[in-house]
Amino acid sequence: MLYPSSDSLRKNIDSKYSLVSVAAKRARNMQEKGEKGTLTSYHSIKFVGQALEEIAAGHLLMKQPVEGIEYEDEK
Repeated sequence: MLYPSSDSLRKNIDSKYSLVSVAAKRARNMQEKGEKGTLTSYHSIKFVGQALEEIAAGHLLMKQPVEGIEYEDEK
């Protein structure tokens, strides 16, 4: 069985697309910018797995878009 389960991930972010997008952005920041993780220990050694663990723990959430604002990563 994989950790974290898709059910535990979907409790924090309801859309599969949004879940993948948030995890990918976090993993990229951890890898390219050298950002440290928010958890004290991880089951996974890979950045994507670590990002998914942060989502399951509730440390990483998706921002709700604000109407009329263009975010830097959307340009």
